[in-house]
Amino acid sequence: MKKMSRSDTWKKEVEREFLAAYDAHSDALFRHVLLRVRDREAAKDIVQEAFSRTWKYLSEGKKIEYIRAFLFRVAGNLIVDAARRKKSVSLDNMMENDGFEPVDEHTVDPTQLPQLRETMSHLKALEEIYQTAIRMRYFDNMTPKEIASRLGVSENVVSVRIHRGIQRLSLLMKQEPALGG
Repeated sequence: MKKMSRSDTWKKEVEREFLAAYDAHSDALFRHVLLRVRDREAAKDIVQEAFSRTWKYLSEGKKIEYIRAFLFRVAGNLIVDAARRKKSVSLDNMMENDGFEPVDEHTVDPTQLPQLRETMSHLKALEEIYQTAIRMRYFDNMTPKEIASRLGVSENVVSVRIHRGIQRLSLLMKQEPALGG
């Protein structure tokens, strides 16, 4: 029987870690991308490309400390790249189109929930830095540490943005409870 070389052992370990990351993060990454691009096929392509680029990075012997944050950053960059190549669409138009589709039969379409639809309507009125922080924290279920890594800022900055964003969102909802409904 052939003894596994150190290189073979390393490759198997990297492959095992990558597959574990895929199992753990692919659904959340897909939901995040779908929420941002509003196109199921485009979202699938972006997620596939994000995992392909991550695999290439790992297979080159490079280390990733927080794989979830890395995947979300790669996907975010791919979304920006795709938006630059394509005619931009306003957030209002995206909200009016088909929107978010459930990942499986156990997932409720959030646009069907009146409170969430109202919140999303008000969220659009916030500055982008607050929208992003709130979306990543509450829609993508990322920790402040993961968000900080993805955005290249400190955890404290992320926490402040989330806190201020929620304060502003609450104020908007009190001032105009049925905005854009």
